[in-house]
Amino acid sequence: MKRVFHYLRPYAFFAVISPLLMIGEVFADLCLPKLMTVIVDCGISAGGDVSGSVLGSTVMRLLYGEGVYSSMQVILTFGVLMLLVVLVGGIFGVLCAYTAAKASQGLGDDLRRDAYRRVMSLSIEQTDRFTTGSLVTRMTNDVTRIIEFAEMLLRMLVRAPMFFIGGLCMLLTLDLRFGLILLCALPILVIMLVLVLGRAVPLYGTVQKKLDRVNSVVQENVTGARVIKAYVREEHENERFRTANESLRDTNYRVQCLMAITHPVLTVIMNAAIIAVIYIGGWQIDNVAGTGMTAGTIMAAITYITQVLMSIMMISHMFQAVSRAMASVKRVGEVLDEEPAIRSGEVQEGHKGEEVAISFRGVSFRYPGAMGRPVLQDIDLEVKRGETLAIIGATGSGKTSLVNLIPRFYDATEGEVLVDGVSVKDYDLAELRRKISFVMQKSELFSGTIRYNIHVGKEDSSEEELRTAAAIAQADGFIEGFGEGYDTFIAEKGASLSGGQKQRMSIARALVRKPEILILDDATSALDLATETRLRRALRENLKDTTVVMIAQRIASVRDADRIAVIENGTITDCAPHEILMQTSETYRDIYQSQMKNGGETV
Repeated sequence: MKRVFHYLRPYAFFAVISPLLMIGEVFADLCLPKLMTVIVDCGISAGGDVSGSVLGSTVMRLLYGEGVYSSMQVILTFGVLMLLVVLVGGIFGVLCAYTAAKASQGLGDDLRRDAYRRVMSLSIEQTDRFTTGSLVTRMTNDVTRIIEFAEMLLRMLVRAPMFFIGGLCMLLTLDLRFGLILLCALPILVIMLVLVLGRAVPLYGTVQKKLDRVNSVVQENVTGARVIKAYVREEHENERFRTANESLRDTNYRVQCLMAITHPVLTVIMNAAIIAVIYIGGWQIDNVAGTGMTAGTIMAAITYITQVLMSIMMISHMFQAVSRAMASVKRVGEVLDEEPAIRSGEVQEGHKGEEVAISFRGVSFRYPGAMGRPVLQDIDLEVKRGETLAIIGATGSGKTSLVNLIPRFYDATEGEVLVDGVSVKDYDLAELRRKISFVMQKSELFSGTIRYNIHVGKEDSSEEELRTAAAIAQADGFIEGFGEGYDTFIAEKGASLSGGQKQRMSIARALVRKPEILILDDATSALDLATETRLRRALRENLKDTTVVMIAQRIASVRDADRIAVIENGTITDCAPHEILMQTSETYRDIYQSQMKNGGETV
């Protein structure tokens, strides 16, 4: 709960004034039964005689002076007073709701923004550990629970205790015997609430975990819809979703069944208390003269008993909200408390004039939590400024893992990676990544226009820069073919584009930044050889000063590189130009011959 109060601090004014306004609303509600008593006893029963009521005689004397008052005069006067009290109470209530919403929604906005910012700062390994579905649930459903709790806290923290204490005091001023009725009713209600909440509270955390699972299944299935349809797995995935959904439903059902007990029990206790009040009051009116018991007193007592018992239910709802909010606060807190595994350094710029752009010195790498042989082992490699280095090797040999160390998606387990002569761990992360453009094999595009997606690489890029980048990436042709050109809207993840079109747009997005280092992680795998040849030629002509590191599976894609690094089982076995590797590297020759044999390239 400390975290909730911490986020309420910027909205302290609204958080403090909201309970104060609630006091005004509750006070108005507590006054109404007293005014109603005067109407019933003095206006209706006594025909306008207010002498038996201190409140009635005082008000009428202040408004009309001494005299005799008619029944209708008393009824209208106190009826208007009740309306005014209701109006004033309503104004207090509206202002209380506004200030509570202002504080709670502000809290939610700040909390969600901080949680999102923290997620963005986490490493890939950390976000994978939380899972996408869980992170979405925490930043939406869990934050919503916390907002609802904060709003209830600001409104009910005063309302429920004031109704309980105020209603009880008002009730006892009517007749002490009515207190005995509450003394019998309250223990039964409290015992019931303790038993119900004791069983329901632990289930709230389980409900959120079940919701995580549902969100994860939905996210996986929506993202992988094409694979599911291609392999006719709809029924299997429907069954998987049904299992997760039914598990959530059953847990929610258990909670709701437990909480459903409270309302009928409250109704029974409340009606039993009302019957007792009517019985005791009626008996006194009939059998005990001079007690001051009247019909108006009985009606007021019924209202106050209802308010007191309802306040207990409000308190129970607060405990319920606290329980749900505690589970959500814990889950959101786990995100906020997660320290980024990749910490930013302070260096803003590398050594100017450094001939070597990228350097790996004794680098070994193992994925967090993995056992056995490292993915990369004893990597020593230098890439000169303006050089094009290609990396080739079998699937799982560690090619992508190697380039992921350059922008610090992961940190090396041993050794160090340097950019412009400075360890990447010493760089400010933003400055390091501004030097680098990274194009992945799986193209990630966003819902929006083509122009917007390319602008992601450099937000302030000019129209000329944007079109130049698209032309180099061989994307201008198909873009101009669309009816709206660069303003054409594309679906989420580029679903409306082909694989090759998405890859070329991703390359254009990388090129518009004019990076010092360009990393192509098998980024041309969906391109035909003719388009890829034109792309490589355009890159050589326009990126003479850019250091290029490219991963590819085809010899045709890498043969023109200045050097080609051959990786086997996480170790660089050879690194030389194509012609030299054909003479010295058996592994490279085997790859070349297998592709030539299968018609995989044109020499």
